[in-house]
Amino acid sequence: MDYQKLFVSVPEAIVLLSPDFTILAANDRYLEVTMRTHDELIGKDFLKTFPDNPDASESKNEMLLRQSLENTLRTKHVDYLDVLRYDIPRPASQGGGFDVRYWEASHTPILDDEGNVECLMQLTKDVTEREVAKLELSETQEKFKFMAEAMPLLIFTTNTEGKITYLNQRWGKYTGTATKELIYNGVKQVFHPEDAATFTTRWADAFANNTELQMEVRVKASEGIYRWHLARILPQVDESGKLLMWVGAITDIHNSKQLVEELLEANTQMEQLSNHVQQAFKKVESERNILERLIIESPAFFCILKGPEHTFELINKNYQKIFPGKELLHKPVAKALPEVVDQGYIAILDKVYQTGESYVAEHIRIMLDRYNTGALEELTISFQYQPLYDENNTIYGILVFGYEIPALSHQQ
Repeated sequence: MDYQKLFVSVPEAIVLLSPDFTILAANDRYLEVTMRTHDELIGKDFLKTFPDNPDASESKNEMLLRQSLENTLRTKHVDYLDVLRYDIPRPASQGGGFDVRYWEASHTPILDDEGNVECLMQLTKDVTEREVAKLELSETQEKFKFMAEAMPLLIFTTNTEGKITYLNQRWGKYTGTATKELIYNGVKQVFHPEDAATFTTRWADAFANNTELQMEVRVKASEGIYRWHLARILPQVDESGKLLMWVGAITDIHNSKQLVEELLEANTQMEQLSNHVQQAFKKVESERNILERLIIESPAFFCILKGPEHTFELINKNYQKIFPGKELLHKPVAKALPEVVDQGYIAILDKVYQTGESYVAEHIRIMLDRYNTGALEELTISFQYQPLYDENNTIYGILVFGYEIPALSHQQ
């Protein structure tokens, strides 16, 4: 059997090193993943050929690689490297610089007849695609968690078996019950007993059929009183329709509901009653719409403005839909939306940023150049400016959260 041909053709990346880490041989797969030729590697110092990336601290792992090789020499046993980032210098013919890479590797000692280490065999596997995907998923989860913590709602998620996997911190602050306890025993423990029984039945039906659940429940606040909330839970599925998780949000509608009930019970002055009931129901419906525009479906518009210039740092799709003709990301509000300057919104943002006082506006009419044509269009919106603080309790940005009132926007 031609072992040289076998070595060269092995589908895994293999390189052979002398005890002083000089490259003795490399198979075709190794040459491919390292973007090198045979002549560029053989006889070269392994660690000098693949140095640390000076521009990326997370890639400076030459020491770990050296330690693993030295461990193999010392113990004469296979040494395994955990997944680590180790960027590969890109050849000058390909533009130079470094190529971001993640690897799994093992170092195996090859012994001579006397039991001395004759050479080292490094078996490597390029796992860059997998690790980058994991990092992107982690970043997505962090963004979801950040937005969920910023929202003035009780947010939760469950796995495909219905077990709670996440509660935002508002649960603990609102109910006075530790989130760990709520996750372990379930959120039904803070529901009114009458509503908890109904919720259990309806949730079981929605869970069995992968359908939306929406109902009103009374939630016990930390003061010991029950307040009415609107609960909505939706199944999240992938492109093939496979269930991934459940996402829910619960919003306080107690004041609106109580107002409606008090007006109905009073039964005085029918005209006044009719007007107040209509207003109350509109408010309830508005709060329902706020819920529907939250993270579970994300039809609400929100963005994050960073720094005293209020630069667009993060924009969701529905905020961008308001301005289909404009590029907003990484631009200050005054530059991206100059039409709002004279309408006073920059001054309001400045005040929120300087004082830390939130700003809430309901049913505000605003003139916007949505399509970047110079023509202003009137929209009616409700929104909130909420200051964002860093770990030093210093304001570093503003969360903008709101929704359009379509009926009023087009009622001209």
